[in-house]
This record gives sequence, structure tokens and C-alpha cells, in this order.
Amino acid sequence: MNIKSRVISLLREVENGKYSNIALNEYIKNNSIPKKERGFMTELFYGVLRNKIFLDYEIDKRTKSIKKEWIRNILRISMYQISFMNSDDKGVIWEATELTKKKFSVPVGRFVNGVLRNYQREWKEDVEELKNNGNYHVYLSYPKWFFDKVINEYGENGIQFLENLKSIPYISFRVNRLKYSNAEFEKLLKEQEIEIIKKVDSVYYVDSGILLYSHEFAEGKIIVQDGSSYLAAKNLDPEPFDTVLDTCSAPGGKTAVLGELMDNKGEITALDIYPHKLKLIEENCKKSGVTIVQPVKMDARKLREQGKKFNKILVDAPCTGYGVLRKKPEALYIKNIENSEELAKLQFEILESAAHVLEEKGTLIYSTCTILKEENQENVKKFLDKYPEFTTVKLDIPENVHGTYDTAGGFTIDYNENILDGFYIAKLKKKGK
Repeated sequence: MNIKSRVISLLREVENGKYSNIALNEYIKNNSIPKKERGFMTELFYGVLRNKIFLDYEIDKRTKSIKKEWIRNILRISMYQISFMNSDDKGVIWEATELTKKKFSVPVGRFVNGVLRNYQREWKEDVEELKNNGNYHVYLSYPKWFFDKVINEYGENGIQFLENLKSIPYISFRVNRLKYSNAEFEKLLKEQEIEIIKKVDSVYYVDSGILLYSHEFAEGKIIVQDGSSYLAAKNLDPEPFDTVLDTCSAPGGKTAVLGELMDNKGEITALDIYPHKLKLIEENCKKSGVTIVQPVKMDARKLREQGKKFNKILVDAPCTGYGVLRKKPEALYIKNIENSEELAKLQFEILESAAHVLEEKGTLIYSTCTILKEENQENVKKFLDKYPEFTTVKLDIPENVHGTYDTAGGFTIDYNENILDGFYIAKLKKKGK
């Protein structure tokens, strides 16, 4: 199958509700695709998703209506190549025309050809017009409400943040030190001629995803995980024989980090409200060699009902996910400002519930993978005001991880960082009596 036809089928899956990373990973796993073609397909797929608002604006500007989603997608793909890739524009237009002729008819192929030729001539002028007319959000492909909110919260740094979230992410692997070592992994990278882009403790950002198909990955020696996610779990400082609670643990990546840092000694209770996600936690922990995890079906807002207390608690709360837009760009098109407001309320309820089952002098990490302040520092400020027996304590953030501390004592991995996911981490300590 032609690569662009493959991408169109993947875009259709995302439009039908599947997460982009799951759709792509499943397709690559189930189909034999050469490395070079795999990389090209990945860029086209994510490129269209990241720039969908702009591409659709350009399509709608030149067409009255498009009834076939396939045609809209071949136009999106081709326009993305023309504007954002170092492509032969004439070749791109010719290929799109020929694919459309085969799929539909010669007249439809001519229609696609005409739209793309007009776009090729005019798109740069369109971009300047969008910038000059106060519609930069269209070019950057952000809903107006989100663009305005980020600019309002981050001021002159907002544009840099929005541009960073549109960049192509590097894949990152965490070394599972229960089974492997950093030295062994670095030797493997050297043998495979894979470049290290950035290293955060045992998390490596590299320039190739080929290790997804390695024995080391299959055996759980290395795990795909972002440094931001790892740092949230690491900052809980779990030690052997601690009694740890992970309130919103699926799919289990941070849970596995906790188990590794505890040398697989002690007790971790991992919660989720969905049975199929508990199964996922079990599978991921088993692959990692972590055996001290007890998955439990429970709403984290009802923790007081179970009667047990913990000396360390991780609250990685459900959130809008705007810090990981580079990896899951479709989140922009399925959420709105009301989602953030609703989630902020849910997050606070979970944080409050967890606080009631934390032991005296216990430690709690509150984290999200979003960048909106109402889900992050505003929740922490509200919590500290209500519960004066808690205080924030300093986080352990490596020097090469860039971000900003807020007045509540939390840390946002923000516009200063162009490799790690956007993330928020706050460390809370419960005072003893």
C-alpha cells in the first residue's frame, strides 16, 4: 500500500476516537514497513495532526465543500509536505493527483491538482496575512480559546511555549535498573549507532525508535517513558519497605519506577477505576519485573473508605494533557475550556482524598502532564490554604531540565525546555504532631 494511503487510514482511526500513538504503534507492529518509510509515514501522520487547523483553513479557503474525508486527508498531507517538509512540490502535487485519479476519477484528480497548485503559489502570503491580522493561532493550529489562555498565563513567553509544543518529539527510553544498567544501555546505543540527544538520570532521548523492536525492549530492560513522568515518580523518594499509594496509576509507567526505586521491596497499592486498566498495570509491572504492586479498582476520591494509611503517595492526576501535545496532538481538537475547569475540580478532590490517608510526616507528590495553571499551582495554593498542616518542599530537578518554580513551591517544565514533555510537579510534606 502507498505510504500516503497508509497515513490516511491512520488519520481515519484518530478521527474515529483512537489515540494517535496507539493507532501508529499498532499499525507499525502489525505491518512490515522499512525503516525509511516508517519514519516518513510517522512524520506525515503527526505533521497533519499537529497542523490540522491551519491545513483545514487553507483547504476551506479554496473549496466550497469536500464530502469525502479521503480527499480532505490527501490535501492535508500534500499541503503539509509543501509547507513543512523539504519536498519536491511538483512531485507532491503529481502524486496526490495520481492517487486521487485511481481512488475516484480523472475529474476528481484534476480538482485536487488545482487546489494544490493554488496553495503552492499562495500559502506563504496566507501565513503573513494570518500573522498580521491577529490570527496567528490559525497558523500555529491552536483553538482560539487555548491560544489566548496560554498567552494570558505565560505572557511574552506564551508564543515560545506554543511553538515548542508543535515541535517533533524525540523518543525516550528509561533504563529499568532491576534488569539492566545505564552502562549496558549506552553500549547498546553505541553498537546501534544511535545518538543520545539528552539524558535525564536513567532516561535517554535518542534519535531513533528502532529499539522498540529490540530484545531489550521486549524483555522490559528498557521502557518508553518521558523524563518528566520519571521525575514525578522519582521525587516521591520511595525507599525499600515503604508503603506507597499510586492513586491514578494506569498504565503503570510511574508505578514501575516506584517499584524499581524501592528495589522491589515494600508495598505499592495502584488504583484505577477501570478493570481493563488494572490489567494494563499488571502487565507493565510484570514486564518490568516489579512484583510488589497490588492493583485495586477504586475511585481515588473515596480513599478514606478503605481505612489504610500510606507514608508516601503519588497523585498523578487526570488532566487535559496539554503538556504532551507533541506526542498526542489530537487532544487539542477534543477538549475545551470547560474540560480544564471540570478536571481542576476532580484533581483537587483526589488530592484532598489522598491527604487524608497520608501518615504523619508523610510525603505526597502532586503532578499533571498539563501546563494550565488552574490544574497546577492554583490547585496546590488552594490545598495549602485549606490544609495548613502541609507544606511544599524542594524538588530534585536535574540541572539540564529547564522550567520555572511558582509561588506555591511547584515546578513547571515549561517553555524553557524543548525536549521533555510539559509537566507540573509539587512535593508536599505533612507536618508531624
